[in-house]
Amino acid sequence: MKISLAPIGYFWGKKAVYEFYEAAAESDADIIYLGETVCSKRRQLKLDDWFEIAAKLQDRGKEVVLSTLALIEAESELHALKQLCHKAADQGYLVEANDMAAIKFLSDLKHPFVAGAALNIYNARSLKVIAEAGAVRWQPPLELSAESLSDILGGYSNLGESEKHPMETEILGYGHMTLAYSARCYTARAYDYPKDQCKFICLDHPQGMKTKSQDGLDIFTLNGIQTQSGKCQNLLNQWQDARKRGVDVIRITPENDECLNIVQQLSNAIKAGTSSVLPITEQHCNGYWNRIPGMEIAEV
Repeated sequence: MKISLAPIGYFWGKKAVYEFYEAAAESDADIIYLGETVCSKRRQLKLDDWFEIAAKLQDRGKEVVLSTLALIEAESELHALKQLCHKAADQGYLVEANDMAAIKFLSDLKHPFVAGAALNIYNARSLKVIAEAGAVRWQPPLELSAESLSDILGGYSNLGESEKHPMETEILGYGHMTLAYSARCYTARAYDYPKDQCKFICLDHPQGMKTKSQDGLDIFTLNGIQTQSGKCQNLLNQWQDARKRGVDVIRITPENDECLNIVQQLSNAIKAGTSSVLPITEQHCNGYWNRIPGMEIAEV
């Protein structure tokens, strides 16, 4: 089983991003995703900067994937997406497609890609369509249970696609779940700023804005146009069950430097064959995977 680092979903300064990936190059992560997936206004790093980081990580033996925006709203964003896809194809990098426009560009280029969770693939026939377009790895929607994933992968195999179009499966093992996207920027609105004059306020919230319910529960995390879970999904102790169900890659979301320690703990557990990775606390949840309400914790 391989370990991946998701793209940084929050707005970090350029120096912090470079320092993080310098450290990530020394980690046990097998796959590292790069790029901006949330907001096109987050431009501290240009396209060339991302490809510079990609080259350095590849030189250190990492598989690098360039990630795309999950919500395309303007012609300029579509143009930037096309430029990223063409440059990635020219240089031989996989692309994480988080929008159907990316799949169109990559399919036309006959370039393989990773199908992101934002594509909402809920059944075997949808997976078949994506595979025929060029997907070599996919991420199921975050609210799917282990049983639902098994059903999809079983159906995909029954369609005769497993040998024709081999497909890796990647799940979120640790990190706050993105529950919804919106054309409106929630972070800017919290400060009563228009979206187009947001003053890049997301820089002040490198782990998003926490929101609580009236009874004091961490219910959501706001991150620009994203609404994320209030609690952090933790499926690390269930990696063996995930592998039995056909999962090839466990994804960890960068939320701070601690994520690299989590990568190391998971790597050690995989090498030792133990299920004990990171204890479940009140700040965690694992409900969706275990077919109970998402915010809840199932004993494993």
